[in-house]
Amino acid sequence: MQPSPNKSWHVAERISPEADLTLKAYPPFMRQILFNRGCPDEEAAVRFLECRLNGLADPFQITNMERAVRRIGQAVQSQEPVAVYGDYDVDGVSATVLMVEVLRRLGATVREYIPNRFDEGYGLNIEAIESLYESGTRLVITVDCGIRSLREAERARQLGLDLIITDHHHCSAEIPDAFAVINTRQPGDPYPDKELAGVGLAYKLAQALLSCYPIEGVRAEDWLDLVALGTVADLAPLVGENRALVRAGLNLIRTGRRQGLVSLSLAAGLTLNRICASDIGFTLGPRLNAAGRLESAVTAYRLLAEKDFQKAGLLAQQLDDQNRARQSQTREMQQRVEAMLQLTEEDTPLIFAADPDFNQGVVGLAASRIMEMYYRPAIVAYRNEEYTRGSCRSIPGFHITEAMDQCADLLVRHGGHAAAAGFTVLNQHLDVFIARMKAIAAEKLGDLSLLRKTLEADLEIPLAQLNFAMFGWLEQIQPTGYGNPDPLFVTRNLEVRGRWAVGKEKQHLKLKVTDGRNTVSAIAFRMGHLEKDLPARIDLLYSFEKNEFNGQIEPQLNVKDIKPAGFAF
Repeated sequence: MQPSPNKSWHVAERISPEADLTLKAYPPFMRQILFNRGCPDEEAAVRFLECRLNGLADPFQITNMERAVRRIGQAVQSQEPVAVYGDYDVDGVSATVLMVEVLRRLGATVREYIPNRFDEGYGLNIEAIESLYESGTRLVITVDCGIRSLREAERARQLGLDLIITDHHHCSAEIPDAFAVINTRQPGDPYPDKELAGVGLAYKLAQALLSCYPIEGVRAEDWLDLVALGTVADLAPLVGENRALVRAGLNLIRTGRRQGLVSLSLAAGLTLNRICASDIGFTLGPRLNAAGRLESAVTAYRLLAEKDFQKAGLLAQQLDDQNRARQSQTREMQQRVEAMLQLTEEDTPLIFAADPDFNQGVVGLAASRIMEMYYRPAIVAYRNEEYTRGSCRSIPGFHITEAMDQCADLLVRHGGHAAAAGFTVLNQHLDVFIARMKAIAAEKLGDLSLLRKTLEADLEIPLAQLNFAMFGWLEQIQPTGYGNPDPLFVTRNLEVRGRWAVGKEKQHLKLKVTDGRNTVSAIAFRMGHLEKDLPARIDLLYSFEKNEFNGQIEPQLNVKDIKPAGFAF
């Protein structure tokens, strides 16, 4: 099987004359960007750029919120033991820290519980429910998990253990019979924003609790650093409430109030007061995730909760070391999956690879790399003698969790989002499951030869219009990421004046390009292999950024794709 062909480009339609006129207070390139992001007039543009927290909806609009708050209040007043049951990814860990800290400020007797990926798997499990009950816990609050835990909710009810589920994942046809289920995606829920991350829902619960049981000097906003962390790391779309929460949370992170994030930033070589969403996505998030992928996510929890700078420093270094090991394992697994795929000529609609030696903690990362390389839904799984446990990553147009819903009769458990999910299946059902998934993918995706990743550019622009003044405007679009991408530009027919393969393994490409009058530097990550065969004149699709090196700042093109000049895209 061969990797996906070159990417296609799509440049957004030009701004309408009406919008161009009403947005005349902004420079032309900014008008186009605002128009592309659904801001056709001044009012919408101001609302988008200001991104204020005071526009958030009332948390009590969420179904069962009042019931959950009332039950938690009873537990606090009676000193009833409470457990916060989280997930082992950054979203789940940050949500667990948030909920435990808020409950402690309220005076609750509370403990955290984060399952071990390797021993317990994802989400609630009956053994943990029974263990918590036996330890005296009578109220369990889940964060970032539980919406598909039907058997576990039933067992909790049998024991007399009250279960409050807060989870942002897609619901199945049946909702767990818990004391309260807080999920804006469940049928009939009126809350207007359906895209909150797990930590976002935990924050809404914190807002509701502190509005009913106020504490002088304590605000739910004090935990927005954790909300930003989990929301970005979980690839929740940075639109609506998420964007406002993340912007405020990033500002809080930059103040250095949470020692664990200060220490982790130092270990990662980041400048704390300039941290942005991409630093969470590519630097902080992977280090926090490394704990749960290789050993136990408890280390990540301890770091985020730690107040002593020496202890936090040691934990941050441990996570940094684990992340290096995780990177190595991911590369090795990706290479093994590629080798498996090279042995087949089948142009499969869905890629599947499983092996007993695959680390359960990094199969999702390998699946993501394979999905990007071949532009197909990809499943990479750990397989033992009894069951197979896998992670899935998908492309636009193929909702991987809905596809697995059609195979629910074959699965022990499954769940996730449109683009990412996980499952456990007994090996006796594995072949039928994969065959059915491939059939669903073939039906949904159609002609596989036409599948190509499309890069969406905001506008074409000549080099002469790129200047430092643009950066002030572009900064107002932050935070950017999934759902609100960095603005992308296209410039055509540039002459290549210099090219260098850079990086330890010469994997990146450094360029000097010119239009004849203006010359600018460019960096193309993971494109070092193009150095020798690059044509003399090229078209570029890129983001525009500052490059800071040795105290010097210069504008730079961050290249996302390169095509020969005049190539039809």
